[in-house]
Amino acid sequence: MQTTTDQRSSLLEQLRIDRTDDERSGRIWPWFLGIGTLIAGAGIAAWLLMTIPATVLVDVATAELVSQEIELGRSSMLDASGYVVARRQATVSSKITGKVVEVLIEEGQRVEVNEVVARLDDANALAQVAQSTAQREQAIASFKAAEVAFDNAIPTFERNKEQFARQIISAQDFDIAKANHDAAHSSLDVAARAVEVAEASLALAQRNLDDTVVRAPFGGIVTVKAAQEGEMVSPVSAGGGFTRTGIGTIVDMDSLEVEVDVSENFINRVRPGQDVSVKLNAYPDWEIPARVIAIIPTADRAKATVKVRVALDDKDSRILPEMGVRVAFLDDPKEDPNAVRVAHRAVVVPQAAVQANGDTGVVYVIEDDTIERRAVRLGSRSSEGQIVLSGLESGARLAVADFAQLVDGARIRIAAN
Repeated sequence: MQTTTDQRSSLLEQLRIDRTDDERSGRIWPWFLGIGTLIAGAGIAAWLLMTIPATVLVDVATAELVSQEIELGRSSMLDASGYVVARRQATVSSKITGKVVEVLIEEGQRVEVNEVVARLDDANALAQVAQSTAQREQAIASFKAAEVAFDNAIPTFERNKEQFARQIISAQDFDIAKANHDAAHSSLDVAARAVEVAEASLALAQRNLDDTVVRAPFGGIVTVKAAQEGEMVSPVSAGGGFTRTGIGTIVDMDSLEVEVDVSENFINRVRPGQDVSVKLNAYPDWEIPARVIAIIPTADRAKATVKVRVALDDKDSRILPEMGVRVAFLDDPKEDPNAVRVAHRAVVVPQAAVQANGDTGVVYVIEDDTIERRAVRLGSRSSEGQIVLSGLESGARLAVADFAQLVDGARIRIAAN
């Protein structure tokens, strides 16, 4: 009977539901809910930070109204490539051989005409000047002595001449007096010539001293610095490789022009004075007006080309010697009735305020304390800035800053001047 009761108790115990796991789950799920809430809040906060415009520090540029004449209807008759060259450049050297003691130029420096660019050791030249000066003083002293001797010989000769006429002295005595007079006169002439020689020698020594100072033959930009202090320079090649032949190279930037090799099959399309459009390879969006100076009257047999010189109408610091260019020879507007020049109202802005991409670009217009992204159509560039043909009105205030920081609608803070 007891055994039956124990079996029933065991069966009931097995059928009992264990609620321990449910109680543990009930205690854990609020933690998961809290963590999820925190993650969602952090995501919302990050999204708000990304969507709220950041404050950007900018400078302000103002679009100024300009009037630009645009050629309509003109097309290119011939395209060719060439290089920017300087018609006036020189490797400056000394006129004498000497050791460099001072070089006063660096690459990129501008020098004016007759500006000192280097100095050579002048110790020997100074010694020659001192020697020639002493020789001139000696010659002047000898001339004064000869002049005194001649002045003294004149009255003696005149007196002997009078006495000989009165037959007071003999002919022999008169001949002796005349010979002394003539000798004194000759000595005076020799002394005068000696002074001239001494002065010429001094001038030569002074010229050698002046040649120890090397000066710029014309104004320009230094492109090459060839010599250093302590090196020997010579106007002729030394042959051994240890002597420089020049101090540096100076280029007159005002003499820059373009040389183009045109195929001889198309040279009939080119004429002196023809309008040309030049684009630098380094600035393909910048169109420079130019014109043909001359057609060199000879052809290159190896390349079958004729060289053409092209003058640049605009001077700009971005144009450098040996830059590659593309040249478009334009047709004659007189032959094309549709080619007319019209006045176009545009604005000019600093280049730093435009993010250019070919003939179009992007600017950021300041509206109160925010900026607005605006697309514009671009014209040519000049020393004043970038010309904007459309999309921007005169007087507009533009933001100038790092374009990576500028976004449409961003809040800005204008930098204090």
